[in-house]
Amino acid sequence: MNPDANTTSPAADAGFVTTRWTHVLLAGRKNSPQADVALEELCRCYWYPLYAYVRRHGHSKEDAEDLTQTFFERFLQKNYLEGLSAERGRFRAFLLASLKHFLANEWDRAGRQKRGAHATHLSLDWRGADTRYRLDLRDDLSPDTLYDRAWAVALLERVVGRLRDECAADGKAELFTQLKPLLMADKTTISYPQASAALGISEEAARVAVHRLRRRYRALLREEIAQTLAEPAQVQEEMRALFAAFG
Repeated sequence: MNPDANTTSPAADAGFVTTRWTHVLLAGRKNSPQADVALEELCRCYWYPLYAYVRRHGHSKEDAEDLTQTFFERFLQKNYLEGLSAERGRFRAFLLASLKHFLANEWDRAGRQKRGAHATHLSLDWRGADTRYRLDLRDDLSPDTLYDRAWAVALLERVVGRLRDECAADGKAELFTQLKPLLMADKTTISYPQASAALGISEEAARVAVHRLRRRYRALLREEIAQTLAEPAQVQEEMRALFAAFG
């Protein structure tokens, strides 16, 4: 899921505007509606890795859902930016450090809440989460490693979703559907002749379209990663760390 993963110069990173995570940090979580929206958007995108982390620690499906939901309620209510300076640069690290703090210092004191009794501040779609966790599960993965892997998968899925939506908006939904197997890592399920025949275009046109999709995919990937970082210059480093999670 890393088509033609090339690098770009550090100068390219300088073109990024203020990211969602930077926006939250600059606001300091001080009653800023814009920062609240940015933080909630990040949480909605990347809640599943936390659920997988909690499950990997041995909690049942029901308890993991309760723990994750309650964590987000506390996380969005309190100023979790205090006392976690080292992890602020990367939202991925900050979120996991916050969860560990919650599990160690708050959940035991609070006690298990009844399911459905939450004051919902972040609506999470639990459908399929347990099935996904069981498919992701490997005995040799630590909770932290599973978290990083799940984060990388969630990020890539979001990028593919954005690319799909862009193609649909341009009237190219069928082109994306036919060429996606060639865009992603698994290029054996369909050939260029098959794709071009299905689309009614030449094989050369199909290759050009795939090249453009890959280029846009890379741009969206870097953009999405940047949204979770405080420093745009960290994009390449974070990209390497995330793909290392698949090793």
